[in-house]
Amino acid sequence: MPPLSDSSAFPVRTPVLESDERVHCEHADRCGGCPIIALSYGEQLALKRGRVVQSLARYPALELVYTDPVLPAEPIVSYRTRAKLIVAPGAKVGLFAKGGGHQVVDIPGCRVLSPVLARVADLMRERVAADEARGGALAPFDTSPGAVSGALRAIDLREVRGDQNEAHVLVTFVVQRARISDPDALRAAAHELAANAPEIVGIAANYHDGDAPQILGSETQVLFGDKSAADHLGASVHLATYGSFVQAHRGQAARVHAMLAEALGLSKGQSPDWQGQRANGAATRAPRVLDLYGGSGAIALGLAAAGATVRLVESFDPAVMHAQAAAKAQSLSLTTECADVATALRGIADRGERFDAAIVNPPRRGMSPSARESLARVEPQTILYVSCDPDTLARDLDHFGRLGYQAAALRPLDMIPLTDEVETVAILRRVPVPMPRIVYEDADVIVVDKGPHEPTIPQGEYTGSLLARVRRIHGADQAVPVHRIDIGTSGLVMFARSADRVAVWQEVLGSEKTRKIYVAAARGVTPSKGAITRELREDGKLYPARTRYRRLAVAAGHSVLRVIPEQGRTHQIRRHLAAIGHPVLGDERYGHAPSNRFFEEKNGLDRAFLHCVRIEFDHPKTGARLIVEAPLPGDLRAVLERTSGPGTLRFLDHKNALGTSGPSGTSSLPPAPDSFHDRGSVLDVDASSPTLHPELTGDDDDVDSDRSSGRF
Repeated sequence: MPPLSDSSAFPVRTPVLESDERVHCEHADRCGGCPIIALSYGEQLALKRGRVVQSLARYPALELVYTDPVLPAEPIVSYRTRAKLIVAPGAKVGLFAKGGGHQVVDIPGCRVLSPVLARVADLMRERVAADEARGGALAPFDTSPGAVSGALRAIDLREVRGDQNEAHVLVTFVVQRARISDPDALRAAAHELAANAPEIVGIAANYHDGDAPQILGSETQVLFGDKSAADHLGASVHLATYGSFVQAHRGQAARVHAMLAEALGLSKGQSPDWQGQRANGAATRAPRVLDLYGGSGAIALGLAAAGATVRLVESFDPAVMHAQAAAKAQSLSLTTECADVATALRGIADRGERFDAAIVNPPRRGMSPSARESLARVEPQTILYVSCDPDTLARDLDHFGRLGYQAAALRPLDMIPLTDEVETVAILRRVPVPMPRIVYEDADVIVVDKGPHEPTIPQGEYTGSLLARVRRIHGADQAVPVHRIDIGTSGLVMFARSADRVAVWQEVLGSEKTRKIYVAAARGVTPSKGAITRELREDGKLYPARTRYRRLAVAAGHSVLRVIPEQGRTHQIRRHLAAIGHPVLGDERYGHAPSNRFFEEKNGLDRAFLHCVRIEFDHPKTGARLIVEAPLPGDLRAVLERTSGPGTLRFLDHKNALGTSGPSGTSSLPPAPDSFHDRGSVLDVDASSPTLHPELTGDDDDVDSDRSSGRF
């Protein structure tokens, strides 16, 4: 592929002058839809850029990545191309009020809806009022105790643009299935509404079941019009469907598409040579692009129209079918695969397929660790990552760095004006895998800070290992791990520079004077401190094990713990905390699945919240007492901040509970007075802690250490 410079991917443009003018709305004091409407537009853009910069700042590996100024939107009112509006008694059609809860604010004259959506919303408001009075099919859903009337919970409005840029609307009625007594009446209401609104080209019913928290249910039935509508967006023509995802701002979405095409050398006037040669008149090959989380194909179709050969991967079958139909109608080079992205990438990597570039446009929770790992196995030269959440973007960029992809530049855009949300396009280029951060080293050993999602030693399904990166350090080409920690666990790992020194240092780590200290987040509120004594089974045998802990803080109803395992049994901390009913958050094997799903969706936690923060040991040659520390990594700091704000982090940092990297990034810290026992401190984890003896319950506790990737 051709060299890709930062300037060619994201050319510098003269920014639009930022105005101090503020947008005024009669609903601003109550409606939660535009939380930063009181700020001037210049202040809004600065706030959004600050979010991206703050997210990156948690990761030392990203500290040199520059964040461009936020590309402003035009316009910043009357821009929304999709709106999910809640319906409530009193003919309210609007959004939830500020401050949480489920009070609905009616928002006639909303400042951000596009003109065509605003007109249809007004018509819906009139129809809801009429049906509420007469008990019609579109009467609002009544949530009061004992209520059995009213079926309409919400409306989903989607703007589409035709060949001549004319605006039309797809309408989705979100109805409570159990309260639909007459389906024919619902269909008749759809036809009546469409007859009074020529801009409506289709209406569907989406059925909501039970108390599901999501607005949209899993089943949609067309009541009027077509199943889909062609939507022109920049260079792309895709098929829009009811309730399908679309970027909120049409102009900014087209800008994203143009950025991606430009980064791939597909813009007008560019002539990319993806074979890297033109000798002897060889034909220029179109780039092979993998579009992940492709939806109904808006990005993929635009790139195919510009000359790329595109493979789209999307898990929602109707979206894939519409992408196929749109590509066929336009005779574009687009193939599709309906599958989970991680599953599809594993298959692509196993088959040895290769792509020049990958477009990644995941939901707010970002890419899964397995998807990131599998994408690295496919070895695209360029990854273009489109993100709607700076925290999960930074988390994923940090992991991609260890996989050999460096973030070269970030270009944020204001996709949703008047809110604090920010869209960011990042370009990643393939580079040599970096060496790990060294925390301590001498002639015998090296202690490094391991990131999450990386095996200590090579494992077949992973592209690399911490050992491989350590052996890139000068004088460590024969390094051997003295101990291991689990793939999902981060923190300190010790390596001997040569195999003949491993036994000596394993004896050091196994000494009663040595302490390995972890920070963990456990489900629920644990006792203030304790010791868990429980035999653990490995390879069919029982071994004694004891784990001490101290609760440091409570964050959003869960415990932040300082934990010391007295032995090194496989998964000892995770198994012991699970045994007392307080499993580690994010632990897939021993944890609480609903809590894990919540923390991944809401807080970006994609692994066990467990970090080896500190090792205290006596040096076998000098006898000096050494303390080495690795600070809590950015992904776990982000989880704490999202769940409990900055206060918990400030408290724990003030107590030196989250580790330090030292003044120069490498440290060998002398022990503070009485630090061996930390007596009288908030960090006290001593032998006097109350002891719990949970029973060994059966074979579910067994661990095959040959399959285990680590000890904790």
